[in-house]
Amino acid sequence: MRFNKLDLNLLVALDALLTEMSISRAAEKMNLSQSAMSNALARLRDYFDDDLLVLVGRRLEATPRAELLKDAVHDVLRRIEGSIEAKPAFVPAESNREFRISISDFTLTVLIPHVLARARVEAPHVRFSLLPQVQDPTHALDRAEVDLIVLPSDFCTPDHPSEELFSERYVCAVWRDSELAQGPLTLERYLNAGHVVMVPPGPHSTSLEARMTAQLGFARRVEVTSFNFSSMLALVQGTDRIATIFSRLARRMATCLPVELRDSPLPLGEMHQTMQWHRYRTNDPGIAWLRTLLLESAKEMDEQ
Repeated sequence: MRFNKLDLNLLVALDALLTEMSISRAAEKMNLSQSAMSNALARLRDYFDDDLLVLVGRRLEATPRAELLKDAVHDVLRRIEGSIEAKPAFVPAESNREFRISISDFTLTVLIPHVLARARVEAPHVRFSLLPQVQDPTHALDRAEVDLIVLPSDFCTPDHPSEELFSERYVCAVWRDSELAQGPLTLERYLNAGHVVMVPPGPHSTSLEARMTAQLGFARRVEVTSFNFSSMLALVQGTDRIATIFSRLARRMATCLPVELRDSPLPLGEMHQTMQWHRYRTNDPGIAWLRTLLLESAKEMDEQ
């Protein structure tokens, strides 16, 4: 099919090329040979009268024209994909659809067990692909690589709809036999102690807790960083360090570790855990069911 003399199949190839920035990876993504992808690139260059991708050193870089095309092409294709994939009805009990959800290990531990238990009753054949948030999760949402992301509202993108699932407060965990476990945890003791901090994988990443602390104007002595929340309580054992962590996860982990929990002396406020989905998938009945499933599971989590 052609539009303004352009083979529309080439737009799919262009999207793959500008996403992967590699002819071989784009070819693999589209199940084409490398020569076929090179031919598609040649036809795209001819149509747009632009190199689109140029070799700089040992890697390909997009030309200014390609940068202008990148988001527009991807947006159009995702919109078409969303319309094609959307079905007039979604019957949970009969569906074997797979849902891709990007979550932190905190959400994985405290919320997802309730989601899976509830789904077992409503939709026993539905499958879930739970994906780690190792890079900017909103980028994966923009590119429709996931159906849903769950993350603090502070990190949500304004480009897609969202809805709050639950709120969470922070507590501090200290080793049961440390000096910090003796007496109240004052602000002075907190700031003088060493700290265990979660830093999400990826360049320039930061946690919401670290961001809030910096906004309050407090500087901590970070002695240990971890890449996930679940390990933080274990890492204060045998030390005089503090882990500032979400209360639901802390209470769960504290039952099997020699730690004590204290209220945080920092006025960090609450974290609002939010789910977000692509704007073109709002009317997808399967995504609508999934959102309801998470909302009801969050309510059940707190009731229990």
